[in-house]
Amino acid sequence: MLDLEIVPERSLGCDAWEFVLGMHFSQSVAIIQSQVGTIRGVQVLYSDQNPLSVDLVINMPQDGIRLIFDPVAQRLKIIEIYNMKLVKLRYSGMCFNSPEITPSIEQVEHCFGATHPGLYDSQRHLFALNFRGLSFYFPVDSKFEPGYAHGLGSLQFPNGGSPVVSRTTIYYGSQHQMSNSSGSSGRCTAPLPELPLSCYRQQLHLRRCDVLRSPSSTLGLRLHMYTEGSSRGSSVSLGARRVVRFGDSCQAVARALCAPARLYYKADDKMRIHRPTARRRPPPASDYFFNYFTLGLDVLFDARTHRVKKFVLHTNYPGHYNFNMYHRCEFELTVQPDKCESNALVESRGAVTITAYSKWETVSRALRVCERPVVLNRASSTNTTNPFGSTFCYGYQDMIFEVMSNNYIASITLYQPEGTRPQYAVNSIA
Repeated sequence: MLDLEIVPERSLGCDAWEFVLGMHFSQSVAIIQSQVGTIRGVQVLYSDQNPLSVDLVINMPQDGIRLIFDPVAQRLKIIEIYNMKLVKLRYSGMCFNSPEITPSIEQVEHCFGATHPGLYDSQRHLFALNFRGLSFYFPVDSKFEPGYAHGLGSLQFPNGGSPVVSRTTIYYGSQHQMSNSSGSSGRCTAPLPELPLSCYRQQLHLRRCDVLRSPSSTLGLRLHMYTEGSSRGSSVSLGARRVVRFGDSCQAVARALCAPARLYYKADDKMRIHRPTARRRPPPASDYFFNYFTLGLDVLFDARTHRVKKFVLHTNYPGHYNFNMYHRCEFELTVQPDKCESNALVESRGAVTITAYSKWETVSRALRVCERPVVLNRASSTNTTNPFGSTFCYGYQDMIFEVMSNNYIASITLYQPEGTRPQYAVNSIA
C-alpha cells in the first residue's frame, strides 16, 4: 500500500517521487515506470475520435488514484484519490487515512482545520468540503438532506454514522467544481498551473515554432523557447529567437538548441544485401537525428556533409505509435497552395495555416490534395505488432503529412527537394 503525502494545490507523493500539478504527461509516466512493482496495473484512458475535448487520464486502480491531464497542454491538472481504502494519506506528517484511521469529518477537521461550509450535490448525494487546492467528498444518505444548508456539521447522524470521505481531489486554485471526474466522459474543470520549476530539469521547452517558408519551399524553423530562470526561481523566455535552417551544421544547431536529448542513427537499408556490390563495398555511413523530445522536434543530418537535411515536427496525440516520446510541437505552418492548372476559371486560393490541432480533412480540402497516401506500418524488433494501427502519409510540395485514422496530423516532415541544393544528398522519404 502506497504511503503518500498530500500538499494542497501542489502534489501527491513521497520522499522518492511525487506527482506535481502542471507536470507533463511524459514525466508522470516516467515516475510510474521507475516504480515498477510498487505501482501496478496502470491504465491510460483517452478518446480516439476526440483527443482534444476529452481529458487524458492515467488510472491506477490497484492504488485508487487517477491523474487527469488537460488534453491540449497534456499537463496534470487534477489528482484524484477515488478509493480511500487502497492508500495511506498524510498531511504535514500527520496520517488522516489508513486501514487503522478512518477519514471521517472529525478526522479531516482535526488534521486540516476549520473551513467554510461545504457544498451539497443533491443529485449524487455528495457533500464537498473545500480547502484551497483540496476537496473532500462525503456521501450523505438522502434522509439527512433537510439539514444540509448550514454545512456538514449541522447534520445529525446516529452513533457511528458520521460520513466518511469517499473521494479526495487535489487541484490548483481556490475551488474545484464538483463533477464526475471520471475523465472518460468529458473535461474536468480546474485551472491549469504553469509548468512547475521542479519539472524543467535544465531542459528547453517550446512556446511556439514558426516554419519559415518561401512561396513554395521550407527554409527553416524559428523556435521560441523557455527554461527555468537563474534568479528568484522563475521561468524566463530565451528572448532571442533561435533559428535553424536547412544546410546548418550540427555544431550550429547544437549552439542554437543546445545538445540534443538523444542522438539516433538511421537503420541500415535492409535491401542493401541484395545488391551485387554489397559484399565488396563497405557499408555507407548512416544519417543521424538530433532528438529534442521537450521541443517535439527531430533534426536529420546528412552523414557525409553533417548538415541539416530534414525536420520532423511531432504532435504527440494519444493512439500514435510514438505517443509519450515527445512533447507536442506547437508549430504554425503557412502553405501557399499549388496553382490549379486543370481549370483556369478557378480563383487562386489564399494561404493555408496549419497547426498541431488542424484536422487533415480540412487541410487536404484547402490544399486540394488528391494523391493516394502511402500506408505506414510500424513494428519494433521485440514486438512485431502495432496496437495503434497504421498511419497514412501524404506528400505535398516539400512536406510529408503523417495522418492518423481520426484525421489528426501525427507529424510533419519538412525536407529539401532534390536539386534544391545539389551539394547535399537529400532524401524525400521519411
